[in-house]
Amino acid sequence: MKPNSIRIRLSDRRLNKLRLYAAHTDKTMTQVVEELIDSLPSLERDKQSADPVPASRQA
Repeated sequence: MKPNSIRIRLSDRRLNKLRLYAAHTDKTMTQVVEELIDSLPSLERDKQSADPVPASRQA
């Protein structure tokens, strides 16, 4: 699998918080972000729309 990259803008405060947390937990910033993304709830696609709909909002 080819790794993808993203570029995001963060305030100095948030970037420093991420750096400190990563260093404190002996992880890379990438690992921290990936773990946070993996902890997000799964979304199911709405059958009538191409937009994802949170599973909790489906009837």
